[in-house]
Amino acid sequence: MDTDRAVVAMVSHGAPGDTFWDLVRKGAEDAAKKDNIELRYSSDPQAPNQANLVQSAIDSGVDGIAVTLPNAQAIGPAAKAAVDAGIPVVGLNAGMNDYQDYGLTGFFGQDEKVAGTLAGERLKEEGAKKVLCVIHEQGNSSQEARCQGVKDGAGANVENLYVNGQDLTSVTSTIQAKLAQDPSVDYVMSLVAPVGLAAVNSVKDAGSQAKVATFDTNAELVEAIKDGRIRFAVDQQPYVQGYMAVDSLWLAMRNGSTIGGGRPVYTGPAFVDKGNVDKIEEAAKAGLR
Repeated sequence: MDTDRAVVAMVSHGAPGDTFWDLVRKGAEDAAKKDNIELRYSSDPQAPNQANLVQSAIDSGVDGIAVTLPNAQAIGPAAKAAVDAGIPVVGLNAGMNDYQDYGLTGFFGQDEKVAGTLAGERLKEEGAKKVLCVIHEQGNSSQEARCQGVKDGAGANVENLYVNGQDLTSVTSTIQAKLAQDPSVDYVMSLVAPVGLAAVNSVKDAGSQAKVATFDTNAELVEAIKDGRIRFAVDQQPYVQGYMAVDSLWLAMRNGSTIGGGRPVYTGPAFVDKGNVDKIEEAAKAGLR
């Protein structure tokens, strides 16, 4: 069907080189192509800069905005300004507990506390006693919620370790140093695939016996699950988050309402392990998981 071409801005907190956001962007681009939308994607891991990107989208007169809210207090007012300007705005990935406070009409992602709790319960089943939960973006409320959930579900000693997710060499060395210092750590829980893969190297270099699990997947992570380097991943389907955020804005522009009736639309969590990894391998290679 031929439709008038609209412009949608997607503004995320994704850091350069983070493969998770490549999947979000691919989903958004595929939906934009289907819906005859011009997609303008931008990102910045610093909350004030991300808020400025939202304001720039408003100033440029876009027809819709999809935004992540890892720090809702910093970014939410800019999103609310878009809403007040009559621009349809939806949230994705981060900010499920806050998006309604700023007038956003939809949200696509997972409840991070629930996802963390389920991951913790899985760690408990696997006998984890001391877990290192690796936070790669300080100030990101979603990551704090994940680690709190891990602690609640695991019923074990869970310690948060803060690293600079934009520098994987530093991530590897920081985790390695912690493992060398504390040999009682028997599980490393990362919150994103590249950090999980870095943790595998940290374990090896530290001479540790710790196992590694992670949130999120990519093609390389799938291979690591297949060969046993990663025990499991908690998948929230970033491709679907990007796709549905853009598609919902298209619907809002067409019929005045988005998907979900203002309530969150859950894209996860789901576990990926050796038992089901073959089912998603092809999708991962295609950039869909």
